[in-house]
Amino acid sequence: MKERDQNMEQLILETAERLFMDKGFALTSTTEIAREAGCNQALVHYYFRTKEKLFESIFERKAQLMLSAILKMDDPSQPFEERLRNLVENHFDIMVKNPKLPFLFLNELLTNPKRLEIMTQKFRTIPMTVMERFTDDLQKEIDKGRIRDVTPISILLTVLSLNLTPFIIKPIFQQMTNVSDELFDVMIEERKHENIRILMRSLVP
Repeated sequence: MKERDQNMEQLILETAERLFMDKGFALTSTTEIAREAGCNQALVHYYFRTKEKLFESIFERKAQLMLSAILKMDDPSQPFEERLRNLVENHFDIMVKNPKLPFLFLNELLTNPKRLEIMTQKFRTIPMTVMERFTDDLQKEIDKGRIRDVTPISILLTVLSLNLTPFIIKPIFQQMTNVSDELFDVMIEERKHENIRILMRSLVP
C-alpha cells in the first residue's frame, strides 16, 4: 500500500474514532466521517467496507488498550504491592488519555450485545499465565499475612470502580461545581494517587 493510501486510511481511522467517542456509533455517519477526514464517502467504504467494520476496528483496539494495563502488571521482579500500584496507574493513565472511553463502552455494551461478545473474547486473549501468576502471588501475600483474604477479581473490580468513576461523573461534577477543565485535570492527577491509597488500605489484613 502506498504511503499516501496509508496516511488517508489512518486519517479516516482517527477521524472516525474522534466522532464515535463524541457521538457514539448510532449518531455518527460515514458521510460525516468522510467530510471531517477531507475525503469522499467511497474512500471510507474502500478502506473499511462498512461503518460497522470501521467501528469494530476502533472498539477492538480500545478494548485491547484497556487490557494492556493488566498485562503490564505481570512483572514478577517487582514487589507485589508495586505491581498493584502500577495496575492502578497504568489503567488510570489510559483513562486520562481516553476520557470518553467509559461512555463509549457503556453505551455500546448496553445497546449492542455483540460488543459484549467482543470484549469477552478480548479478555480471553489474556495469557492464562498472567492471571495464574497474579493469583498465585496474591495467595502468597495472603498466606504471609500481608494482604487480607481477597480474590483477584475483587481487586480488579475495585480498580475499575475507582478509576472509571471520575471520568463518568465529570460532566455532572463540572456542571454542578463550575470547575474548569484545567482545575479538573489537577484534581484528576491527585485522584490517581488517592485511588492507589484507597486500594492499598482496602487490602490491609
